[in-house]
Amino acid sequence: MTVPPRVLGAQLADGISRGNMWALLSMATASTAVISFLPSTQPHILGAVLGVPESAQGRVVGALGFAAELAMIASLAWYGALADRFGRRPIVVAGFALTAIGTALFPFAGNTAVLIALRVIFGLGVAALNAMLSTVAIDYVRSRSRGKSYGLTGFFGGLGAVVAVLVMVRLPQTLESVGHDPVTAARLAFLMIAACVLAVAALLWRTLSRAPVSRTAGHTPLPRLVREGVALARDPGVALSYAASFVARADLAVVVGFMTLWIVDHATRQGGMSSAEALARAGAVVGVSQTVALLGAPLFGWLGDRMRRENLVILAQTVAALAYLSTLLIDDPLGAGMMVVAVLIGIGEIAGITTAGPLLAQQAPADVRGSAFGVHTLCGAVGIMIVSALGGVLYDIWRPAGPFVLSAAFGLAVVAFGLAVRRRVRPRPEADLAREAALTS
Repeated sequence: MTVPPRVLGAQLADGISRGNMWALLSMATASTAVISFLPSTQPHILGAVLGVPESAQGRVVGALGFAAELAMIASLAWYGALADRFGRRPIVVAGFALTAIGTALFPFAGNTAVLIALRVIFGLGVAALNAMLSTVAIDYVRSRSRGKSYGLTGFFGGLGAVVAVLVMVRLPQTLESVGHDPVTAARLAFLMIAACVLAVAALLWRTLSRAPVSRTAGHTPLPRLVREGVALARDPGVALSYAASFVARADLAVVVGFMTLWIVDHATRQGGMSSAEALARAGAVVGVSQTVALLGAPLFGWLGDRMRRENLVILAQTVAALAYLSTLLIDDPLGAGMMVVAVLIGIGEIAGITTAGPLLAQQAPADVRGSAFGVHTLCGAVGIMIVSALGGVLYDIWRPAGPFVLSAAFGLAVVAFGLAVRRRVRPRPEADLAREAALTS
């Protein structure tokens, strides 16, 4: 019997080459980098370019997140259906192109209304990338390696987030240090990053698999594919995965958006730093969180192939909720305590992100997997939209930890739901066979 090829321990699906798998991992790095970069730099654009008062920045950040996620909600399920019909590769490239456009034009916005419109364009690209990353991570490996695949994409995605917060967000400060004024430095930085995103899109067009993913989806009407993705929620395991996605994606938005805003706000008001310096300091703290997430991703991927996936989702959401509640103990975001919280949040963030997808893959039929993951990511978009809007208000009228506490509350609700339905989760027969093979290999 021919032994299937492997990449970093993951067994590849029929027709998938090692080059295709490395293209997926490159996609995870690049997409997470650009997705993390723009929200992280919003406080700098609001303060240094648009001059928005600090007292209103929480609401503006919330409005930007709300608008972007509203656009994602309108498109996510359709991306999954389109990918089932026409293939994953065109949707991936379209996603990178849209994020490049939003990134390139973002610092040229003259007011917050234009900024919101550009966030919508960027959000449409993010929707495509999120939906396809989850789907391709499952397409490219055999059933027994789905947990490993999510662990690997989580690891390489974490690497992209680290690059974003430790390197990319420092680019405006670097350009200022060589003589550019703050506005020019921001615009040049964003244009350079947009150009890199387009280069990645061109590379992935050549290296991602061109093989069809379903023999039936291409002949199924798009509305039916979308309905099938939603109808799958009748399965308790699918419903739990959708609920976990609602929280996990919102957690990521809270980390890259509100943690950066919290640190930049405090550093400029009480630390005497410039906006670019404060952004670099925030990048260091968020970088700690993302580095921990990077290191934790393989662990949760390995656990996904070694224990019941519904139980792992419940465990992950519990860990994440406790991590986010720890922000209530922070008074000085520039102090050592914030680094400890960043470590805890990194663990909680990656736990949520890497555990919901394998559970969905275990429960969703292959021919509607793209639609299922489209709806899965749509649930995440709804979570980001709600947490962004309510979190922005809590940030301004209560305390900077408000968005984190809100995420923790939603996470605990998912834990309660998971405990209620976990005994009714029944994996599909082929998923059970794959699990047994993984445990004995």
